[in-house]
Amino acid sequence: MNDDAGDKLRLDNFLPYRLSVLSNAVSRKIADMYEREFDISIWQWRILAVLGESDGITSTEVAARTLMDKPAVSRATASLIDRGLVTRTSDVADRRKSALGLSTAGREVYNAVIPRALAYEQELLAALSPEDAEALHGLLTRLAQIASPERDLWDMREG
Repeated sequence: MNDDAGDKLRLDNFLPYRLSVLSNAVSRKIADMYEREFDISIWQWRILAVLGESDGITSTEVAARTLMDKPAVSRATASLIDRGLVTRTSDVADRRKSALGLSTAGREVYNAVIPRALAYEQELLAALSPEDAEALHGLLTRLAQIASPERDLWDMREG
């Protein structure tokens, strides 16, 4: 074992660890609200959120957009369908494919959560100056491009 101080890992200073813990803390705070008020998990919310923006996509596309594994998407989607929040429509041309969409009840949940989610985002951003918020956006975009050079993790356009 090398005792050189440069080779020691300190998690509190390790960027991947810090990003992961911060992501979990940010997600957990808002997840507590939608679990309490709407009885939906973080995984279910991610699916509802994606379908709220991109109705009619497949579960494979949901998995790609959220970086959730396919079994997790399948389980969460099945529970959302059972609760009447998501619909599944088989593709006429290819019965193996099916499009997912928000039901009326799912759209109501989505519409109720969005203002709370945006308020939480504003709460986080209020701790930053406009310049810091813009710099953070740029830094996150740059890190996303490094972490996933083969595909964008989110829409990289401004706005």
